[in-house]
Amino acid sequence: MTEDQAAREAGAGRDGGNEPDAPDELDDDVARARAFLHRAGLASLIDVHTHFMPEKLLAAVWAYFDAGGPLLGRPWPIVYREDEQARVAALRSFGVEAFTAMLYPHKPGMAHSLNEWAADFAARTPDCLHTATFFAEPSAGADVRRALDQGARVFKCHLQVGDFDPNDPLLDEAWGLLADARVPVVTHCGSGPVPGRFTGPEPVARLLARYPRLRLVVAHLGMPEYMEFLELAEHNDHVMLDTTMSFTLWIEEGGAPFPPDGLPRLRDLGDRVLFGTDFPNIPHTYADALEALEMTGLGTPWLRAVCHENAARLFSR
Repeated sequence: MTEDQAAREAGAGRDGGNEPDAPDELDDDVARARAFLHRAGLASLIDVHTHFMPEKLLAAVWAYFDAGGPLLGRPWPIVYREDEQARVAALRSFGVEAFTAMLYPHKPGMAHSLNEWAADFAARTPDCLHTATFFAEPSAGADVRRALDQGARVFKCHLQVGDFDPNDPLLDEAWGLLADARVPVVTHCGSGPVPGRFTGPEPVARLLARYPRLRLVVAHLGMPEYMEFLELAEHNDHVMLDTTMSFTLWIEEGGAPFPPDGLPRLRDLGDRVLFGTDFPNIPHTYADALEALEMTGLGTPWLRAVCHENAARLFSR
C-alpha cells in the first residue's frame, strides 16, 4: 500500500459523517490536511466553495440536509455544525488562505439582504473573498450592480435551489454586468444531488452562447453530467470547474462517480479547475476532500494548480 493509499484508508471511515467534535478528532483532521499540503508542496489552500450566511438561513439549510432521507435519498449529516467563529477558525487551521461565503436566495426579495450581510461578513473577515448572489427578479441587475460597487469578487448562482432559468430575460442585465466586470460566478448547474427544472448542460450552453466572456465556474464538476460540462469547458476558455465533493467516497459510492475516462480531460483542463468543498455542509471531513483529489492520480503539479495556483491567479492573490 502506498503512502497516499494509506492516508485515504485512514480517512475512509469518516466519509460516513462522524462529526469531528472531539478535540482529538479535529486535531487529526488538521494533521491530515497539513500533511496533504506538505505532500503537494503547498503553503496554503484557496477554497472557492464554502458557505457562510445569516444564521437563520444556515439553520434552514442544515434542516434541509437533516431531512436528507426523503429529500436526497439518504442521510446527510453535517460534519462542521459549529458557530461562525469556530467554522472560520477551522478553515484557517486546515491551511486555507482564502475562502468564499457562498449564499443564495430561494425566492424573490432575498438577494439584496443576503448581499448586505455578505458585504459585512467580508469586511470583518479579511480572508473571505467578498461573495454576492442574485435571483431572477426585476431587481437582479440593480442587485448585481450594487454588489459589484461594494467590491464583490465572486458570485453564487444556484439554479437548483433558485429554480430559475439562467436565460430568463430578467437576468440579462445581471449577466451582462458580470461578463463585463469579469467577476466569476460559481454556478450550481449540474443535476446532483437531485435534478431541477433548469439544471443540466443545455441551459448553461445557451447562456454561454449569449455571454461568451462570462467567467462561469461549474460547481461540483457539473455532477452528475461531468462529461457534458467538461465539453463545455473545453470549448469555452472562460469556463472553469470546481471540485466540490467530487471523488470523495460519499459521492463515488453514492451513485455519482466521476467517469475514469474523464480524468485525462480533467488533467488537460488543469489550469481551469478550482478547489472547493461545500464546507461546512459536508458529510465527510475536510481532509477527506483533499485526499480524494490526491487519489485521482492526476499528479502533484495538478494538485498545486487546483488547490491554490488557479484561484490565486483568478483572484490575484
